[in-house]
Amino acid sequence: MTIDLFEQSPPEPWAEPICEGAVVLRRFASVRDAELLKEIEQVADQAPFRQMKTPGGHTMSVAMTCCGDWGWVTDAQGYRYQQQDPVYGSSWPGMPELFHTLAAEAAAKAGYAGFEPDSCLVNRYSTGAKMGLHQDKDEDDFGQPIVSVSLGTPVTFQFGGTRRSDRPQRVLLEHGDVVVWGGPARLRYHGVLTLKANHHPLTGVYRYNLTFRRAR
Repeated sequence: MTIDLFEQSPPEPWAEPICEGAVVLRRFASVRDAELLKEIEQVADQAPFRQMKTPGGHTMSVAMTCCGDWGWVTDAQGYRYQQQDPVYGSSWPGMPELFHTLAAEAAAKAGYAGFEPDSCLVNRYSTGAKMGLHQDKDEDDFGQPIVSVSLGTPVTFQFGGTRRSDRPQRVLLEHGDVVVWGGPARLRYHGVLTLKANHHPLTGVYRYNLTFRRAR
């Protein structure tokens, strides 16, 4: 038998702390990547991606859809969760069991056992898209964590403080990485820098982000 000394298996997932209450679970979602992407496709078939407008009239560079009991929306009326897709008037697609399981497992791994998400934002980034610094504060219970899954091309994640003016840390997120934050880090500002041109064998030029929350 010939052994290829240069053949390496993918690294096992590992935890990389960002600050108290926040951690990156490196490659945590990698083993289920193809299944996750298939589920994203099925969600988007029912509720297609769209670029929403902020209350100020700015069109977001990120295309978005949702699944679960509640979807997050933004328009001239403000930021909010609602149970109906504002474009089609129907309920959001149900959250795939795989999504729910992954989010609960990642939260538990980060120290937040018992997380039961009822909303998943599915963001699709193309080259040039970005997400400015913001807080996730439209949820009812800030005691529940946020779980954010990265799939596809890499991006630089910014994780700041509790004030917008606080200088953020920069964390490179790659395919399969999962960020979980809660507790003392729950209301920290966060965002992503502009997505640079790149290519991933499973997603092409895109980066997908699944953000799980307990909205209500």
